[in-house]
Amino acid sequence: MTKKKLYARVLSYFRELHPEVTTELEFGSVFQLLVAVVLSAQCTDKRVNMVTPELFAHYPDARSMAEADEAEIYEYVKSVSYPNAKARHLVELSRMIVADYGGEVPEDFDSLLRLPGVGRKTANVMQAVAFGQAAMPVDTHVFRVSHRLGLVPASADTPLKVETQLKKHIPADCLSRAHHWLLLHGRYVCTSRKPHCKDCPFDSFCPKRLEGLKL
Repeated sequence: MTKKKLYARVLSYFRELHPEVTTELEFGSVFQLLVAVVLSAQCTDKRVNMVTPELFAHYPDARSMAEADEAEIYEYVKSVSYPNAKARHLVELSRMIVADYGGEVPEDFDSLLRLPGVGRKTANVMQAVAFGQAAMPVDTHVFRVSHRLGLVPASADTPLKVETQLKKHIPADCLSRAHHWLLLHGRYVCTSRKPHCKDCPFDSFCPKRLEGLKL
């Protein structure tokens, strides 16, 4: 199967199954989405969604969180991964948003990258979910599924290389949705240790399966 046909087949399935899809993180504003995404690094969305309601009840926006200290934020996020670093980043990014951007999360990609605790993946999520831009955040699920399905070559061995390959082949008008499609497929079907191949709509042409390789 050519690369063009592979992408067409995968995207066609997802378009029909999930025409509208978005993040599973729960939030009530652009700032709250940013906080949730920062907390979700190397942590499940389920865990983050358990933490954020109380956190947002006390610190709903950048201005209120900017007035907190790390110890206060830590008490609300201590059950997520790397709570000390994340508590520090949340306070620091809140203060920068207030000081440099008038209390509003910046939309510009480079400005997002300036914020403490915000890397390329987080900035891309904000672009895609909060600002409706054509962006492809690459997390572990997207990275894994893209390789297993043969959407990207083995030489695409970094998130940035995977992002570049996917953006090359996926139309801009569905790029952000494709991120969620691949992510959810990796989260619930093409899982890391024990993929549910019998439930996968791509099982008949999955390169890993056809090659007889252990997933």
